[in-house]
Amino acid sequence: MRIIENFNKDWTFRAAFEPAFASASQPGEPVQLPHTAVELPYNYFDEKSYQKAFTYQRVIAWDPRFHGKEVSLVFDAAMADSIVYLNGIEITAHKDGYTPFEARLTPHLKAGDNLLTVKIDGSENPEIPPFGGVIDYLTYAGIYRDVWLKITAPVSIKNVKIETPDVLDETKQVTAKVWISNPTDLALSGNVTAVLNDGAGQEIARTEAAVSGGEVSLGFSGLQGITLWDIDNPALYHLTVTLETGAGTDAVTSRFGFRSAEYTIEGFKLNGRVVKLRGLNRHQAWPHLGYAMGRRGQEKDADILKFDLACNIARTSHYPQSQYFLDRCDEIGLLVFEEIPGWQHIGGDAWKAESVQNVRRMIERDWNHPSIIIWGVRINESQDAHDFYVETNAMARSLDTTRQTGGVRYITESELLEDVYTMNDFILGMEELPGHNRERLVLRDQREVTGLDRKVPYMITEYGGHMYPTKRFDQEQRQAEHVGRHLAILNAAAGDPSISGSTGWCMFDYNTHKDFGSGDRICYHGVLDMYREPKFAGYAYASQGDPKDKIVMQPVSFWARGERNIGGVLPLIILTNCDYVEIRMGQIVKRIEPDTKTYPHLPHPPCILDHSMVTPEEFGEWGMTWRDGELVGFIDGEEVVRRHLPADPLPTDLDIAADDTELRAGEKDTVRVILRALDQGGNVMGFFDDPVEVSLEGPGRIVGPTLLSFKGGAVGVYVEAGNEVGRLTLTAKCRPFGTKHITFNVT
Repeated sequence: MRIIENFNKDWTFRAAFEPAFASASQPGEPVQLPHTAVELPYNYFDEKSYQKAFTYQRVIAWDPRFHGKEVSLVFDAAMADSIVYLNGIEITAHKDGYTPFEARLTPHLKAGDNLLTVKIDGSENPEIPPFGGVIDYLTYAGIYRDVWLKITAPVSIKNVKIETPDVLDETKQVTAKVWISNPTDLALSGNVTAVLNDGAGQEIARTEAAVSGGEVSLGFSGLQGITLWDIDNPALYHLTVTLETGAGTDAVTSRFGFRSAEYTIEGFKLNGRVVKLRGLNRHQAWPHLGYAMGRRGQEKDADILKFDLACNIARTSHYPQSQYFLDRCDEIGLLVFEEIPGWQHIGGDAWKAESVQNVRRMIERDWNHPSIIIWGVRINESQDAHDFYVETNAMARSLDTTRQTGGVRYITESELLEDVYTMNDFILGMEELPGHNRERLVLRDQREVTGLDRKVPYMITEYGGHMYPTKRFDQEQRQAEHVGRHLAILNAAAGDPSISGSTGWCMFDYNTHKDFGSGDRICYHGVLDMYREPKFAGYAYASQGDPKDKIVMQPVSFWARGERNIGGVLPLIILTNCDYVEIRMGQIVKRIEPDTKTYPHLPHPPCILDHSMVTPEEFGEWGMTWRDGELVGFIDGEEVVRRHLPADPLPTDLDIAADDTELRAGEKDTVRVILRALDQGGNVMGFFDDPVEVSLEGPGRIVGPTLLSFKGGAVGVYVEAGNEVGRLTLTAKCRPFGTKHITFNVT
């Protein structure tokens, strides 16, 4: 049977490459994967620092298990132009920085030690997508995902594709296509067995077929008692395929779900019912680590989108993302729009050929994920290119007939070759630009956008972002406008049945090239900051969730008399999923109902207190004493949440919140820790920016600097476990709070 082992440990890294390096061990830094070639500062850096070649090496000792087997290394991804050598001989190359590749070692392994060398070139090679123009994100060099040692019989399973046709029928079906790897062209005969199990491991059915060539098809029909995969009940099943030939036995288990997904002119339908898509775009980047985040951080991003932000879809802008992220989306019921690498630029013939192969590699890797509902087969925001996009669509449709294609554009009347017209609509705010003599508009009618005389399946794939960049510590009025823009578009999309839904730009702030962002190498486009700490706009999404899952009540205010222009806090937006809110100032109590007039289509409109609802005497005029506030949220007439807003906020508590305190040794397990400066009401102090010194005791390290500054009252720290078990203690020292600790258990 096959052996798959993690191959992340005991690498040597050198920040250079010469051809002679492939034949001799090089001095360097011992590292463990996933690894970023250069750990960058939070901001203000030169991204050219990683745009060069690097060397990774590791010794592979001959193992008796290799005898008579196929041996290879599977790289989940490396950025970007990769060449793998064994004992000085080049054995494979891979130009795509986002999909897996396999290096077959078998013909080159020898008794004793074998020197593995991997050249990673982080240069922006114009022959490789997404490069050739400028791109509004960074492509951090390194072997930034896992590497696996794979040992199989000489004849093995290459890939398995699972489909579930007609899932809305009373009885269900499963079809599986199995591709067989036979690199030495052995005589091929044998048998394939497929066993279907539910999520608890209970066998449901089995079938078998004879092997007569490189492909085998199997199927099940008449299945009863099957639970459909859905966003609220993501039921998963397993199919184990076993291949038996004269060369040995191999087996692969694939996870999948029974579900149908279709974009229509009446909206997006999941399992036959209309579901309004509400989500955000996501880059796979973190401060300091770049792309090199392991399983925990990938899964946490999916959880934040689903559980903290109440989204039901994520777009993987602008490239295929980690399997850990996609696996977690499968597990929690978060839908995914996945697309090929690129940003506006289309290169020459070789570039286009590579992009078409990107489509193939993306789909062949990910076709069994029930969370993925559409393939993005255009270069993000590119101009029309008829022949090229005929080819990318044809590739997608030849590989997968169960999902539609889309192609994200921002130009109107773009040629529709895909199944779904996916559009970045940045019209909101355009009236502020010279020459745009048009009234304020939230979203355009789809027929204006498409130029067609009919409606087509349609989705808004970006909005906001560069139209109104906002920092978490910006002035309150700017943040309130930021919130209002997100609410307006969510409401407009929800109210138009012909719009399947929307994914806003974007989930969190991200590092970028000098050509974009705020001049400090950060695009402040997110509803969260780079540490995934929410801005006020984050609660615009969170508040649309069901209060049975999580009660939200967040005032869009720092509760200060003079923060806004002219002064005061009105209109006061309270983002909440409560039935109504009471605001209390001393003896004054005001009941605020959801603003269904302005936001009639939102599941949970905000409660807004404005000047028409209070007198100057009640709420205080300029020059009068500013008073504490109290917000109380009610559901079904019962108090469910309360927020105290001190009039004189003082640094009272340093909150140290880790995503988890149980870490895994030997996995380069990295956990996020958020430090928050809280006032006496437990609110984050929005303009607190004192320095904080952090240190770590035990078998691990702090990623990035140990002297930090709070950014809008909060700052993130990443703690990485080492290879030894034990306890880690993170210590934080900050002027108003003294010293505080948090302890982690590494097992």
